[in-house]
Amino acid sequence: MPCYAFTVRARPMDTSPEAWAIMQDALRSWTPRQRVERAAALTVLAHSFALAELRRRYPDEDDRKHRLRLAARYIDKETILAAFGWAPDDGD
Repeated sequence: MPCYAFTVRARPMDTSPEAWAIMQDALRSWTPRQRVERAAALTVLAHSFALAELRRRYPDEDDRKHRLRLAARYIDKETILAAFGWAPDDGD
């Protein structure tokens, strides 16, 4: 049976090997649930940053349109158009 160890191999340039070892040990100690929760939290954070940028770029659009623009970053144009009757024409 294969063993799937959680490791991140690329140490950031600004992190000492000692600090990186501590970080990797901490990550390895997380339960699968903790890993999923952290991944979900980071996804929510990334989406909030993306929405903030969309709100800045398109201040006259409503929240629905901002969320559609966010979805269009992950879903192809044809699907967005079929599901919501709208698709961005400018790459967002």
